[in-house]
Amino acid sequence: MQLVAAVALCDSLEHPTRVLAGCRSAPASLAGGWEFPGGKVEPGEEPAAAAVREAREELGVQIVLGGRVGGDWPLASPWSMRLWWAVPEQAQPPPRPLQDHGELRWLGPEDLWGVPWLEHDVPVVRHLAQLLHRGPARPV
Repeated sequence: MQLVAAVALCDSLEHPTRVLAGCRSAPASLAGGWEFPGGKVEPGEEPAAAAVREAREELGVQIVLGGRVGGDWPLASPWSMRLWWAVPEQAQPPPRPLQDHGELRWLGPEDLWGVPWLEHDVPVVRHLAQLLHRGPARPV
């Protein structure tokens, strides 16, 4: 099994009301699909460290990791994804699309299904939708 480490960047680890999703710009086979920011775990790298690195590379933000969201989520064989809750560290610019994403969007429970998620992310989104709280979003 090969592993992708990703983050459900949210507005609060204790009471998340929205998460950040990215619209893929590359590769062409995934362009236009939405996903959680993340990427491949490098040989010898801890998956949690890979999630932190990927957030920095793809979004330009330092993050604080929270707990895992579910178990290992199957992607296209031989890949699976580990997803962590995360929040941006304080006092930094907002996330921006730096690699592989043309657009970023904060999504609350009411608009999670307003974007076309990549096929393998749909079960993750269904699970995560049950974990998001309704209510006013906190500034990120």
